[in-house]
Amino acid sequence: MPYKVLVTPRSFGRHSNEPYEILNQFGVEVKMNPYGKILTEEQMIEEIKDVDGIIVGVDPLNKKVLQHAENLKVISKYGVGIDNIDMEYAKEKNIEVVRAMNANADAVADYTLALMMAVARNVVQIDKECRELNWQKITTVDVHKKTLGLIGLGNIGKKVVQRAKGFEMDILAYDLVPDEEYAEKSGIQYVNKLEEIFEKADFITLHLPLNEHTEHIVGREQLERMKSTAVLVNTARGGLIDEQALSDALQERLIWGAGIDVFESEPPQNKELLELDNIVIGSHCAASTVQAIDNMGIISSQNLVDLFKQSDK
Repeated sequence: MPYKVLVTPRSFGRHSNEPYEILNQFGVEVKMNPYGKILTEEQMIEEIKDVDGIIVGVDPLNKKVLQHAENLKVISKYGVGIDNIDMEYAKEKNIEVVRAMNANADAVADYTLALMMAVARNVVQIDKECRELNWQKITTVDVHKKTLGLIGLGNIGKKVVQRAKGFEMDILAYDLVPDEEYAEKSGIQYVNKLEEIFEKADFITLHLPLNEHTEHIVGREQLERMKSTAVLVNTARGGLIDEQALSDALQERLIWGAGIDVFESEPPQNKELLELDNIVIGSHCAASTVQAIDNMGIISSQNLVDLFKQSDK
């Protein structure tokens, strides 16, 4: 009897048939997301009841949902973030969880730099004014030879460093597990206290998972430490930033601006953020490039099949 697999990401197989071919060659019965959006808890509970595996994006796989997945053997993450998965309960139920490592790192790093540039140079605001035939010069801030502070220096953070080097930026980094060898080779200075990043950096980018230790790691106190010309960028996880504190800081012009691709709920519940001209907003689309989508589909499908093969032995 073939394995039945639920696929929730809407972009799965959009540009390539290879992800489907990998599943079809193994005889997997594919059940696609029927809603055309991120599933709610109730929708996940209904769709997950009879499946053996799931390729999941950011849809909820908490204990409440997983309790209804009686046949579930494998969760294959379409990406790397697992904050939407109850890992402890999955382990308790012997459900294997695997991530599509490195599938979208380059795309996310590119978008991080794109947001940095867009906010620093007021690209969106200038474009808006020009479309209204307002040709006034809008003064902006430089990126070249400024200081970049990374909070989290994993795979994506390191790729951001590679790109920032082209702008001759000085690099500061904070990480609980410093890669000293990489830092020395790349000319990165680790700081011992997170406060140093907020006080010294002209640009701050977040590259962390969301958990109980990192939730609202950026709040009012941290924003007040930042330079008035500083830019904050988050392409990692919603919830790392206290969104009300960010909204207040942007309205008060405590910082130059922010580039935010991820929110605690999407679209954001704080509608004030949508009305500000010193924030550039993304729809959780940093990883949405043709190449990254292909990579995530292929890797997540292969990961799923590999784990099914192991369970068959």
